[in-house]
Amino acid sequence: MSLVPYDDRDGWIWFDGQFTPWREAKVHILTHALHYASAVFEGERMYGGEIFKLREHTERLFRSAEILDFTIPFTMAQIDEACNATCARNGLDDCYVRPIAWRGSETIGVSAQNSKIHVAIAVWDWPSYFNPEEKAKGIALTWAKYRRPSPDTAPTASKAAGLYMICTISKHAAERDGYADAMMLDWRGYVAEATGANVFFIRDGVLHTPDPDCFLDGITRRSVIDLAKAKGFEVVQRHILPEELSTFSECFIVGTAAEVTPVAQVGEYRFRPGNISLALMDDYARFVRRQG
Repeated sequence: MSLVPYDDRDGWIWFDGQFTPWREAKVHILTHALHYASAVFEGERMYGGEIFKLREHTERLFRSAEILDFTIPFTMAQIDEACNATCARNGLDDCYVRPIAWRGSETIGVSAQNSKIHVAIAVWDWPSYFNPEEKAKGIALTWAKYRRPSPDTAPTASKAAGLYMICTISKHAAERDGYADAMMLDWRGYVAEATGANVFFIRDGVLHTPDPDCFLDGITRRSVIDLAKAKGFEVVQRHILPEELSTFSECFIVGTAAEVTPVAQVGEYRFRPGNISLALMDDYARFVRRQG
């Protein structure tokens, strides 16, 4: 399957308050965000004409910008409206939605207090992050080389571009070795998350998930916890040591892109996608189309 480059597509991108033809939505080479990673973004999905948890995503975008010490020059209501309008302008009602805010090119240097803050929203078809057949059987993960940093060393509560550098490196390495993704530890050695998704483990009917004290408490993660509790499952949020993986029977990852994806392997540990993982995968698929 040939890949259509993201800079050479038909359609429209919402750029600083107006629609710009897709191929014309450009920034200068000396944009601060390109050199110093001063950008925050969101990953959202529209299902059947409704963006799932849109306001929660917009609120997180604004919080992330605040953490990176800049202010988005629009209201949350304007960003919500723009996300929906961009989907409509491109004729899409099932798609991926990517809002992003960043420092511009007025200043090139570590200090960029006078840089203009830009915002853009792009949308595109993205039916499944993982191959559907592979997803049903459970994907294979290896261990990542890099670890999630301490909150004392990086703005871990933000969805910031710079925090994904180690994710790209780790996912590339995993794919070269034949895996779908990589599992990251945190700086203390506890299990953290995959490169772009939170993780759950199951033992004796109880769900265990890492305490998100140094990585994002994902919106999908919180939704899955609510779904599990509504079905009567106990959910325990705690620190999980990697050697504990031998005691779990099931594993799955969750995220806007991954949705709910069963896992068959994490490094030397094996799991069998079971009734709980598969049920939550189906429940989530129904939930996102029902709730919007």
